[in-house]
Amino acid sequence: MHDHSSSEKSKPKPPSSSRRFPIGAEVEAGGVSFRLWAPVRKRCFLVIEGNAEYEMKREEGGYYSLYLSGLAAGTRYQFHFGDANDLLADPASRFQPNGPSGPSVVVDPALYQWNDHDWHGISTFGTTLYELHIGTFTREGTFAAAKEKLAKLRAIGINCLEVMPINEFEGEFGWGYDGTLLYAPTRLYGSPDDVRAFVDEAHRIGIGVILDVVYNHFGVGERFCEFTPDYFTERYSNEWGKSINFDGPNCHGVREYIAKNAGYWIDEFHFDGLRIDATQALFDSSREHIVTVIVRESRAAAGQRQIYLVSENEPQQTNMVRPADVGGHGLDALWNDDFHRSATVALTGRNEAYYHDHRGTAQELVSAAKYGCLFQGQRYDWQDKARGTAGLDLKPWNFVHFLQNHDQVANSGTGARIGHITSPARLRALTALQLLGPQTPMLFQGQEFGASSPFYYFADHEGEIADMVRQGRRSFISQFPNLRDEELIRQMADPCARTTFEKVKLDWAEWERNAAVVLLHRDLLNLRQTNKAFSRQACARDGQMDGNILSSSAFLLRFFAEKPPDERILLINFGNDLVIDSLPDPLFAPPEAHQWHLSWSSEDAAYGGSGCRPYDFRKRWVLNGDIALVLAPLKLQNRQNVAAMPTGDWQAGILRAGAPGT
Repeated sequence: MHDHSSSEKSKPKPPSSSRRFPIGAEVEAGGVSFRLWAPVRKRCFLVIEGNAEYEMKREEGGYYSLYLSGLAAGTRYQFHFGDANDLLADPASRFQPNGPSGPSVVVDPALYQWNDHDWHGISTFGTTLYELHIGTFTREGTFAAAKEKLAKLRAIGINCLEVMPINEFEGEFGWGYDGTLLYAPTRLYGSPDDVRAFVDEAHRIGIGVILDVVYNHFGVGERFCEFTPDYFTERYSNEWGKSINFDGPNCHGVREYIAKNAGYWIDEFHFDGLRIDATQALFDSSREHIVTVIVRESRAAAGQRQIYLVSENEPQQTNMVRPADVGGHGLDALWNDDFHRSATVALTGRNEAYYHDHRGTAQELVSAAKYGCLFQGQRYDWQDKARGTAGLDLKPWNFVHFLQNHDQVANSGTGARIGHITSPARLRALTALQLLGPQTPMLFQGQEFGASSPFYYFADHEGEIADMVRQGRRSFISQFPNLRDEELIRQMADPCARTTFEKVKLDWAEWERNAAVVLLHRDLLNLRQTNKAFSRQACARDGQMDGNILSSSAFLLRFFAEKPPDERILLINFGNDLVIDSLPDPLFAPPEAHQWHLSWSSEDAAYGGSGCRPYDFRKRWVLNGDIALVLAPLKLQNRQNVAAMPTGDWQAGILRAGAPGT
């Protein structure tokens, strides 16, 4: 290589630089501007196309910069710090066509012609989420292939995708949560413009797209310490790797790297928001917490577009979704693990390991529908400490409810989806609760058509790291007693095998084969989005809905409305048949001059159910086991008493039935 630092081509970038981000390579008029943060290095060299070398100019704060005229998008480049044999990718690389260890590529986002000029973003209110992993969503595992399936999702009522991480990572397959270069969309799923085209098409048909991002650790193969060890701190313990330095000495460049990354995805790829992974592991004692900074940068990048910001937070800290001016972080919604755990226990009957504190009772599910998280500061036996923080004042749309997600399916040990470990009827009933309940629902890829493919943890590693991954998975799931079975362990899918990755890919032929499951989800989402009782995401605190238990496994939710015909009752029973003589509960009282009639049943034969029995709620009736019913008010045409016999005779019959031998 040759040092060309004194050539005309390598003049420093002009004062009128139009850089949009503080780091990375950006195309400017007539050339490319490069900027890098490497505060522990005395000299820094930029290598273009593997042969031309230029020394960069050192700036204050540990930055290096260089403007080179005559370069354009597609230029490949790397850095070194005096050892030309050790070339490094740009930590803020926009694309790595040969993987994270190869050269970085200059990308010009302005070359893509967007068609979503009339798209105004998505609202916190009225969203239905769908979590997907691009690498396994289709057989091809690319953005281009995934784009072809979007119309199917829109047709059943999905209006926002939550895409699992797409940043560059080591290996040929993985979940994406072990990112090594956070600005580069992984080459495994296509080019940066393929990402843009996917988002563009989603917007065209009315679907928002938010991106799952990981800011609590970097993955195997990262080389951030080559630029500065200040990226990391040993002051905090992190179960996934070295903790990132957000509040220690020289943390300004780290905070900038992360916060600007959040804005970058929203700005250059038009993502409609973020789902931030494990926010409890973003340790920061600064005056302004890094999560708050991420939120501010994200909303600034969106401009006039409305974006949706979601927190995954294991301890369920409700300050995540409170405004910054009252001490919160300003996100929009929080994943509610409590709902998932109670629903899973109701579906399976098992409450081992981290399901220990949930009984899956009707009371838990009513409380989740009314108040979101179940643990809001009281003692949690599994961890022998308090869990959660107060959130009775929050709105239903501040919580995301799910029956499945990538973690929970994989944590089954066998990768089994919930439909394979419960009965179809019970799953239909709890699906109705999830999709008609007030909180924001989220489906996991394939859930809408009853996918049979498992979903395992998978990561492309070899040697010692692969052994550590295998042992880590076994250690984690060993909290479930049945998953310590040596025979089961021998049969478990190898997370580092290519065959494991291939097995989890969706089989889209099942969409047609399982048409009844698709219809169930379509009809429920249509009810949610078109019926006023459900579309308003009724808030219990505001008196818009209430609920009561009928038994340990049966309950009702009453959705109020200004006009009686718009009110609804959702009845759920995931236990045995329940004979209803009468219900001494005012929530079951119909609006004046109306009577309840059956509007929808999860046992409709069209959904694979056993059929809809006739109901007359003015008489004795039976709430079957494993069923969900929606009741609507019907105006009474005949107010006459509907008793079939004189009252005295009826009461005498009850006495005889209740006291045999008298």
